[in-house]
Amino acid sequence: MFLLCGVTFASWASRLPAVKQNLGIDDFEVGVLLFAMGAGSLLGVMSANVIVARWGARRGLSVTVVGVALGLLLAGLGVDALGSYAVATAGLALMGLCFGATDVMINVEAAAVEQATGRTLMPLFHAFFSLGTVAGAGVGVAMAAWRVGASWHLGTVAVIWLVVTTFALRFVPAHERAHAASDAPSIRGERLHAALAVWRDPRTYAIGAIILGMAFAEGSANDWLTIAVVDGHGESEATGAIFLTVFSISMTVFRAAGGPIVDRIGRVWALRGLAVTAGVGLIVFILAPTLPLAFVGVALWGAGASLGFPLGMSAAADDPAKAAASVSAAATIGYVAFLCGPPVLGWISHQIGILNTLWIIVGLIVMSGLASGAAKPIAGSKVGAGHH
Repeated sequence: MFLLCGVTFASWASRLPAVKQNLGIDDFEVGVLLFAMGAGSLLGVMSANVIVARWGARRGLSVTVVGVALGLLLAGLGVDALGSYAVATAGLALMGLCFGATDVMINVEAAAVEQATGRTLMPLFHAFFSLGTVAGAGVGVAMAAWRVGASWHLGTVAVIWLVVTTFALRFVPAHERAHAASDAPSIRGERLHAALAVWRDPRTYAIGAIILGMAFAEGSANDWLTIAVVDGHGESEATGAIFLTVFSISMTVFRAAGGPIVDRIGRVWALRGLAVTAGVGLIVFILAPTLPLAFVGVALWGAGASLGFPLGMSAAADDPAKAAASVSAAATIGYVAFLCGPPVLGWISHQIGILNTLWIIVGLIVMSGLASGAAKPIAGSKVGAGHH
């Protein structure tokens, strides 16, 4: 499911040029489309813990995965077959809403698997997501080159998504947590209260700071790295694409290999080391006098940014009783960074230039590193303590 989330997300993103062309819209209107999806995602992320508290992850997912498929299909039809901006926007809002909720629920389930095995597995799950984005983008490039319409491309992805996720859901345990819908209202009220109580826990905000810095480091690369290479370092667009590929590969490799490292040195030291790596890498990229050095910088930046989000999710889920609520809260903070970060950076870079703007990310990475102590596993948690 992590893999498919990556594929689906990147499939849509890879067709943005076609979307712009087919609908005859400008950059601002593309921004509105992305905002519809982003706002939907944020609502989905924030509602996920209520869904889990009310129905359990399995029943919640069986609804949201259908919503993602429908939304993607609508968006594809709106862009191409119907040529309707309104239909495309509605489709993206629906897709975003269900995607955000799905994202939190599969993270809650992944954390449950982690606690059950006593091993750090969250980075591996997120590596599959990264792998999915690389695959989705690659297929998107091919589809665009072969002039395959966005409706056919996205419609096919929607069908594959639905078939595979429906199959995968059979392996998600139906938790006892999910009581029958005929629950006494008082019990439902208690669960809802617990879902909101995490926002009063200082640890939620400290973990949020770790995720915020690293989500910025990751999200800003996805959106601005190619532009920084072209406008900042004066290279070609193709070179910019290669830089983004190096960043993605570095991130995916580190996520795949990260679990055993974390189990060895512990979650807190892993996060501190990675914050230093990401910060140094980004500084090298900004100041690089030559292209090879800039590549070294971007590889370190990708490696350093790789585990902040998954380990933050792991830390949020340490207490099984509060896992859904805490992961949802942490994910909300991360999503805000992903969604609000790029436009804010764009506005600032308009004033001071893109390379100068990246220094803000260096500052956020430092903040993330300083907050790392908050990820210390709580008593009783079997994951992320390290074997010193």
